Amino acid sequence: MEDSELLRKKREKIESLKADGIDLYPNDAQVKDTAASIITRFAHMDGEALGMIADRFAVAGRLMAIRDFGKGSFAIIQDRTGKLQTFIRKEKVGEKFYSLFKRLDVGDIIFVAGKIFRTRTNELTVDCDELRLLSKAIRPLPEKWHGLTDIETKYRQRHLDLIVNPHTKEVFAKRSRIIHLIRCFMEERDFLEVETPMMQPKAGGAMARPFKTHHNALGMDFYLRIAPELYLKRLVTGGFERVYEINKNFRNEGISTFHNPEFTMLEFYQAYATYEDLMALTEEMFNFIACELFSSPKFKYLGTEIDLTPPWPRISVRNAIIQYGKIAAEVLADNDKIIACARNLGLNIKESDAPGMAMMAIFEEQVEDKLIQPTFVTHYPVEVSPLARKNSDHPEVTDRFELYICGKEIANAFSEINDPVDQRERFVMQLKAREAGDDEAHEMDEEYIRTLEYGMPPTAGEGIGIDRLVMLLTNSASIRDVILFPLLRSKEE
Repeated sequence: MEDSELLRKKREKIESLKADGIDLYPNDAQVKDTAASIITRFAHMDGEALGMIADRFAVAGRLMAIRDFGKGSFAIIQDRTGKLQTFIRKEKVGEKFYSLFKRLDVGDIIFVAGKIFRTRTNELTVDCDELRLLSKAIRPLPEKWHGLTDIETKYRQRHLDLIVNPHTKEVFAKRSRIIHLIRCFMEERDFLEVETPMMQPKAGGAMARPFKTHHNALGMDFYLRIAPELYLKRLVTGGFERVYEINKNFRNEGISTFHNPEFTMLEFYQAYATYEDLMALTEEMFNFIACELFSSPKFKYLGTEIDLTPPWPRISVRNAIIQYGKIAAEVLADNDKIIACARNLGLNIKESDAPGMAMMAIFEEQVEDKLIQPTFVTHYPVEVSPLARKNSDHPEVTDRFELYICGKEIANAFSEINDPVDQRERFVMQLKAREAGDDEAHEMDEEYIRTLEYGMPPTAGEGIGIDRLVMLLTNSASIRDVILFPLLRSKEE
């Protein structure tokens, strides 16, 4: 603890309270009301009508402000539902408890009880006749009148952010509601929520660098899940034809305003469906959530109006590069020209790299940030889609889409490979990429291939980034604003 004058005085006050026999941390308060319940119940009543109410109310919360008028003081209490004023008078609570109140600080947790009245300024107020200290705060709140504005402190000490910034609480309350709405939507459509392992013997289901750990008792290395895909498709094979999981995934990659190494995904699989069916389902889901939150499919994100009204545009990777990237169609028709084009743009592409990888590098550089309104980008190259079904008419691409909103990928989906021979060939292709130095390429998974050999029905699957979706729907600029405890570099003491 810092050797500061303020903290020294706090410690002296605490010792004084202890010496007077005050329990600083009791746990027997009977809290029966909340700020919001009182305000909602009596907001329409004037002072005369409140005077007829004989009920006594008991609330508890953090002391956020004090206005001292000598023998009486107004105080603001904040609980989980909001703020409420209380009036504490010496003649009402007595010398002992008024003396206690005078030694309280902003930040302490207190209990007050009494009847409700309106002040001269028409403020709904608890006329306190009982006061208790429930938890003594040792450290002061930051910038107590102005809230917490330092970004670094907001993320490192989220508890302070939640105490002093009501908007932060609103964001995370909305996040919880969004996840609830997703569950309602999926369950209405007969999807079963399941759980799959977070520690896996092989890092599968996506092209990403994993985190590695070791299990001492088994003497085995495990990987933190980069995706639940292969396990969920095992369940489809086993007869759970519609499954979903709201899961934590872990990818050992960079941190940015749209990337956190630990993130939340909705991943779901539907038998006897195609990637086109999932486009319609995604439109319906996003429209449902927005209308529940805003009573409209339209909302603003960082000053731009986004319209989720279906249907949304659909464009292939190739045509998107032609339309938005202004790359000639004949360039994309020649593998050597694709590689040369990517290298001319300054992209990190070797001449030995697959044309599909070069095409996606061009797409990311030239197209992504131009896709503002919801857009389905389809037909991804087979080289970057190791688990997606080849298109029947154009086997060099896959039946896959990614959803882009405000220039960022929000969802990834495809018709699944259920041919074990094709899947083995894709894994072999990925192994060659790993041998060439791509540490994000997919590993061979013999156990999963064996699963497919028992027969998986034709299936489509999708992953939706919950954090990114919440960013959009809460008008948040950074993924750290929608993750309660984002990963941060260690702070040097």
